Amino acid sequence: MNYKSNPDENMSEDSPDNPEEKKSDESQNKSNDKSEESEIEIQEPDENVKKVEDVSDDTKEIEPKDKPAETQDKKVKAKTKEKPDEKKGKPKKDRGPDFKYIVRLSNTDVDGEKSVVYGLSSIKGIGIHMATLITDKAGIPKNIKIGDLKDDQIEKLQNTIDNVIEIAPAWMLNHRKNYETGEDIHLISSEIDMKLRDEINIMKKIRSYRGIRHERGLPVRGQRTRANNRKGLALGVSKKREPTTK
Repeated sequence: MNYKSNPDENMSEDSPDNPEEKKSDESQNKSNDKSEESEIEIQEPDENVKKVEDVSDDTKEIEPKDKPAETQDKKVKAKTKEKPDEKKGKPKKDRGPDFKYIVRLSNTDVDGEKSVVYGLSSIKGIGIHMATLITDKAGIPKNIKIGDLKDDQIEKLQNTIDNVIEIAPAWMLNHRKNYETGEDIHLISSEIDMKLRDEINIMKKIRSYRGIRHERGLPVRGQRTRANNRKGLALGVSKKREPTTK
């Protein structure tokens, strides 16, 4: 037997063009898309929160490392602020109106804040041993600041410095067996440079070996010249070019 199916029923069941079914499907798809988007949106802030927490943890670890650098910078700035005052040569303390910050001895300016021995040793030609001998002979205590000395005491020091040849033994003098007189002399301050210049000129005039070496600007006391004391043209080696054959 042949059964004829109702076309309306088939259309209603199997036809995909049914508008009601389409609306329901679209609404379901939209709801699914919205749920997926909401899940994605919910997950993203969680990752951001983790990133913020990680950054905060890093900053917590970095902050104590940076703090000592800031303290070091402050210390450096404090030191740089203190240095200009030292360069200007300002006195550290007010030692009273009678204190002499600069004492003039044998044509040299001596710092008044130094002790007597170290103040005398700043004069050219006087060492610590010679300075102690001068202070002992003058009858002045060694540990006093040289700026606290009175005018009478400074004159005593100057007189003993001028008469060092008579006071000191021969082995403490700095210029023994003078060229002209053959005596032992002790030179101080500018006398040293003047005497040395005169004696070099004498050696040049008599054409001694030392005088010739002084003239040529070479080492006087037997130093080698192969490797050291190279100046001017001696630094580079000049080679002659070979003529080109044609």
